[in-house]
Amino acid sequence: MAVPESLSLAQARRITLAAQGFADPAPTGVPTRRHLRRVLDRVGLIQMDSVNVLQRAHYLPLYSRLGPYPTALLDTAAYRRPHELFEYWAHEASLVPVGLHPVLRWRMAKARDESWGGMRRIAEEQPELVAWVRDEVAARGPLTAAEIEHDAPRETGNWGWNWSAVKRALEFLFWAGEVTAADRTNSFARRYDLPERVLPAAVLDAPTPSDAEAHRTLVSIAARCLGVAAEPELRDYFRLPVAGARRAVAELVEAGELTPVTVQGWRHPAYLHADARLPRWVRGNTLVSPFDPLVWERARTERLFGFTYRIEIYVPAPQRVYGYYVLPFRQGERFTARVDLKADRKAGALLVPAAWVEPGADPGETAVALAAELYRLAGWLGLDAVAPPAAGDLAGPLAAALVGVAGVR
Repeated sequence: MAVPESLSLAQARRITLAAQGFADPAPTGVPTRRHLRRVLDRVGLIQMDSVNVLQRAHYLPLYSRLGPYPTALLDTAAYRRPHELFEYWAHEASLVPVGLHPVLRWRMAKARDESWGGMRRIAEEQPELVAWVRDEVAARGPLTAAEIEHDAPRETGNWGWNWSAVKRALEFLFWAGEVTAADRTNSFARRYDLPERVLPAAVLDAPTPSDAEAHRTLVSIAARCLGVAAEPELRDYFRLPVAGARRAVAELVEAGELTPVTVQGWRHPAYLHADARLPRWVRGNTLVSPFDPLVWERARTERLFGFTYRIEIYVPAPQRVYGYYVLPFRQGERFTARVDLKADRKAGALLVPAAWVEPGADPGETAVALAAELYRLAGWLGLDAVAPPAAGDLAGPLAAALVGVAGVR
């Protein structure tokens, strides 16, 4: 695209949605590894989360971009040889393309200084435990924390070596890159193993770039995946240090990969990636995970879409405004609704505790589009029915629309 000096808000929205893969053509058949790789190229990494009230978070970004797909596609890429993805702290706990291992080693090297307090303390106060845990993984891996805990020596020092200490030791080793996730159990527990038994040798043998080179690569990926973004958002994508991210942005501007632009209504300067494209429109309807990179940075989501979004999982139930696990609903280039969802697998139903329409959206049209999407999601999850919503200002129209969709299925 020709490089503009300023962008309207509508242009910035379309650039962002295209960069994130929402303007790509939908698969005409069952999605394949090629489609998976295309999405990974669009989003850069996939955030993980343990909450399973609807579906594990890492499966949902692919659904939002591809529609119903076999989740084994992602499992195979992450946990079967040859591994294309590996688990690491990137945005938060994430699935990351294995090719990014070298540019994340700066974080691994800083584990003793920057990992969470419990991890740092165990490394400082119980180094013999950390070494013993690593030896256990080397000798017997892959192993879960529970499997190591059973054999851990018990009374050592003031702490005692118990399950929580073993888990902290494993997580320190994970942060430091000395162990990695070989796979996950059915209960979503990590099975730890040595990187050389999990990751491709070519990746592990690749040279380690300088911190500055690594930061520049990661900011470049963030910029490509966001299309147009302010510096705080480029930094947040991989949770980079402020100074390193700012230096990387300046260097990418100098190299011509990023172009400073203004965006209507934005207080911060913005940067447009050289590969960004501006489609004439973005169509399609889909639900978006609370952990989708499209909505990671909540202030950006509000500036771009006029959509104020907060996840309320950790808010006490009486204080929640919208619900426990609320997904934004995207219609074309805007969010028109949000819906609280729960998969009742025993009953085979998708439950809708609440549904809410956004200001300016037509409740009737939104309800019809959302009803179709809820049945599509339910089918992907292996659920037979969608329950009528229990609360929210869209509950009435959506309940009627669900009856209509069910009647023509």
